Amino acid sequence: MSTACYDVLVHDPNIIWQTDNILFNELPTLAFQIATATIISRFFFFIYKPFHQSQLISQISVGIFLTQFLWGIPNMFGLLYPKTGVINIDVLTHAGVVYYAFQTGLEMNLDTILHVKKKPATIAISGFIFPMVIGPALYTLHRKVYGNGEKYPLEESKINAYVMWTLVLTVTGFPVVVHALTELKLLYTRLGKIALTTAMISDTYAWILFTLVVPFSINGTRAIYSVLSTVIFVFICIYVARPIIVKVIDRKTEKDEWDDNQLLFVVMGIFVCAHITDTLGTHGIVGAFVYGLILPHGKFADLVTSVIDDFGGAFLVPLYFSGSGMRLSFTIIFQQPNWPLTLMVIILLCVLKILSTLFATFFFGMRNRDGFALGIILNTKGAVALMMLNTAWDKSILSVPTYSVLTVGVLLMTIVVPPIINIIYKPRKQFERTKLKTIQKLRLDAELRILACVHNTRQATGIIGLIESFNATRLSPIHVFSLYLVELTRRTGALVATYMEKPSGQPGAQNLTKSQEELERINNSFEAFGEANDAVRVQTLNVVSDYETIHEDVFNSANEKHTSLIILPFHKQLSSEGALKTINIAYRDINLNVMQGAPCSVGIFVDRDIGLLPKMKFCICMIFVGGPDDREALAIAWRMAGHPGTRLSVVRMLLFDKAAEVDTSSHAEAQGILSVVMDNEKQKDLDDEYVNSFRLIGVNNNDSISYSEADVHSSEDIPTILNELETFGYNLYIVGQGNRRNSQVFANLLEWCDCSELGVIGDMLVSTSFGLRSSVLVVQQYGYGGMVLGKQSNHVTTNNDGFESLVVKAE
Repeated sequence: MSTACYDVLVHDPNIIWQTDNILFNELPTLAFQIATATIISRFFFFIYKPFHQSQLISQISVGIFLTQFLWGIPNMFGLLYPKTGVINIDVLTHAGVVYYAFQTGLEMNLDTILHVKKKPATIAISGFIFPMVIGPALYTLHRKVYGNGEKYPLEESKINAYVMWTLVLTVTGFPVVVHALTELKLLYTRLGKIALTTAMISDTYAWILFTLVVPFSINGTRAIYSVLSTVIFVFICIYVARPIIVKVIDRKTEKDEWDDNQLLFVVMGIFVCAHITDTLGTHGIVGAFVYGLILPHGKFADLVTSVIDDFGGAFLVPLYFSGSGMRLSFTIIFQQPNWPLTLMVIILLCVLKILSTLFATFFFGMRNRDGFALGIILNTKGAVALMMLNTAWDKSILSVPTYSVLTVGVLLMTIVVPPIINIIYKPRKQFERTKLKTIQKLRLDAELRILACVHNTRQATGIIGLIESFNATRLSPIHVFSLYLVELTRRTGALVATYMEKPSGQPGAQNLTKSQEELERINNSFEAFGEANDAVRVQTLNVVSDYETIHEDVFNSANEKHTSLIILPFHKQLSSEGALKTINIAYRDINLNVMQGAPCSVGIFVDRDIGLLPKMKFCICMIFVGGPDDREALAIAWRMAGHPGTRLSVVRMLLFDKAAEVDTSSHAEAQGILSVVMDNEKQKDLDDEYVNSFRLIGVNNNDSISYSEADVHSSEDIPTILNELETFGYNLYIVGQGNRRNSQVFANLLEWCDCSELGVIGDMLVSTSFGLRSSVLVVQQYGYGGMVLGKQSNHVTTNNDGFESLVVKAE
């Protein structure tokens, strides 16, 4: 630690830059400092990424690295941060924290805060109890443990230190909580939703306390005028300025009238509000936070973020939080005689908010594990805590030892959250222990729960047409959960806040992004479907995540909703020319990831405008080869056959000769829940048992169902059969993906498939070599380890049961 005094010489008071030549003397040093902090911050971020740590930790690590590791190298730290350049970097860091406060306010949904429900509000308020009651006692213990340091004495004013000590312990960092929940794939679970809303409310309360209490710690009783004037300013911003601002901004946003010059004036409002609250005697970050809070979310927030986030978030913010790391001194903590007791105090600091949250969740009937996990999450500290600490440092409220103890405690509370939550709360593992969730095993009088994943409105329309064919009745109703998948393309907190529940009629309700407009149209489509069918319930959900990991959110949603089937849209869409065109290759990766680990059965739907077809004359063809996927596909087709006006034709391919050769390699790879190894004969027995049951119960009691068989002797017979079936003009084909068929022929053909997730039959049906205009549903049954990732004539005969049979013979 060192103190520097600055003697700035004014060369010409009549110009803007009154000191030396800025471009040659100051700017190179400043640019080098910014580049160094940014590069090291990104380096630490990639190191911490596997541990799900936020950018805040990597930014603080920059300061710790520069001071703790480079300080001992002669002239190294002085080269990076010369004393003459500290003033410039300090000015920029304050601009960075003002920007961060604005962005924090922009990430929060004011409507959710103003219309908060009882449960999250109670938990948030309860989180303040133990820190406020026990926090001062721990501060007293800290003073006794540390003693009277000669080089770094403790602060003289105990009351002000008490206040700052307690405030820091009550804070919850909303942006950091959102990042942790997103990384751990808990954001869309019950726990995650409660934690998200509670963290937003708790963070807002922390800002209120910061506004009301910190001025008294700095200015004493004289701060009453500063606090009252700031409260009036905030009231005017929310209830007077906000409706006017929202109205003007929405009008310009709807007409796309914004340009960079106009957005610059909006950005200048950040520093205007910061200057007002700073003049009133609180702090500039309060004004910036309130300004971000009153601006409308959605499309306009995207515009503002796109203009300033690259510079503000990428360069200015790391500078500020790296300064927090520079002020931290581990040597002061661990080189004093009673350092084990000091370490105990730090650990006790981490327990207070957890106890408060457990106390509150107990009265709401939450499980102890969920209450403890929620306490761990809400114990996460963020920017507000560090801002309080830095303010206390600048105003000499906290001494170096106290600042270091609190900062280490804040870092510990934030760092330990992801690993602990990952250990005690793992929803991704829960579905491995549940019973089979398949349509084949579903009782006839049970509710069928379907998770329909969509990326756009057109896919929603097609999947609605498919679900309509599932024959929902009062005896066997359907509960549809439509899941809109949104790619995470910018800061997590801001994007999640825009998708939080917003009461209708609030300001800014029409200022929607393209994704929000898409979500609204999807919701309207499913709501209309539910209203038109008494036996169908619908609920629209959405997830915001990276496409690389969004399948885990799908798993969690399916597991939490206890669904029996996940329907995924194919990554190709029917074009105006009638061909299937790829709309986004990332959709295929999502489908593959879901099929490899889904907690229930999965269906990939290839839509060829099924939603436009009348259901009173609907023809379905189910192609049965064998294996669990085909049995699940037959169960779905059997259910659809009960819909009035639907005709079902089941064609079973019987394998002979080369086609009947067993693929022995599949036994070593596949693992199932019912058994570890299920041989080919066992699969055949299960196939025969289910098909015979279908023929006895389904075919004999329903004239709209027909059954036929086709002989397959080699791989060449399969496309021949499909070409024959094409002449019947079916509207929908239902096939199994083909896992555990144990057929060498199908294993060889799979290697030549363009889309292995569709299996051999499904890939052929959607390929360009077939002129089919029929939609295709490819089914994978849950419980068998997920997807494993390769001239003839015919005539029609009649079988012994009197049903039409397609027989293929090789010449």
